[in-house]
Amino acid sequence: MAENKILEADMLALRLLSEGGQGPDTSLSWLLYIGIAFFVMIIIFGWPEGSKKQSQPAGPREAPRGKKKADDLVKIEGIGPKVAKVLNEAGITTFDDLARAKAADLQKTLNSAGFQMMNSEGWIAQAKLAAKGEWDELEDLQDELKGGRKAR
Repeated sequence: MAENKILEADMLALRLLSEGGQGPDTSLSWLLYIGIAFFVMIIIFGWPEGSKKQSQPAGPREAPRGKKKADDLVKIEGIGPKVAKVLNEAGITTFDDLARAKAADLQKTLNSAGFQMMNSEGWIAQAKLAAKGEWDELEDLQDELKGGRKAR
C-alpha cells in the first residue's frame, strides 16, 4: 500500500515536470523578489517610524528633569541667537544663570567661541531684572543700552 502511494507521487511529479517542458510553475517568483527587495531595504534604511515626527519645532530646549526650563536669552539686549547658543552650551540656560555669572567668565566663554568683539557688561544687570520678572524695568534699562552696553 505504501508502495502505491510512493508510485502515485512519483507519477504526479513526472507528469508535472513533463507538462510543457517548462518545469515547475514560476509565475509567482516576482513576489519572492519583491519580498527580498523589501527585506534588503529594511536592513539598509531601517524600519519606517511613522509615529515619530520627522522634524522637531525650533524653540527652547527642554531641561532635564529636576532642572529649570531654558529661558530665551535673546531677550537680553546684545545677545543674539548665536551667542545664546554658545551660552547654553556653556551651561547658562536661564536668566538666573546669567545673573549669577561673572563678567570675566562670560568673556572667556565668548572669546573661546570666537566672539572676542562681544561685550557682556550690560547682560548681567538685564538678566537680574529678567530673572525677577521685572519686565518694565528691563525695558527701561534696555532703552538706555545700545548693543547691550551703556550708550555714551
